[in-house]
Amino acid sequence: MAQAKKLKLAEVLEEIGMSRAAFYRMRARGQAPKLSKLPNGQLRVSRADLDAWWKTCEQNAA
Repeated sequence: MAQAKKLKLAEVLEEIGMSRAAFYRMRARGQAPKLSKLPNGQLRVSRADLDAWWKTCEQNAA
């Protein structure tokens, strides 16, 4: 089974058009996509989690 694509936080921020500070504020409110922390401390977001988050945003906007 292939492993899900993991995006770097910088890639996620570019895609959603948001600053790191705004992302972390949203994360503190529980409104950001789920982050995974790698053993080296870097953060990743799975493509599936980001896509699910986008879908939730679209439903909330409707």
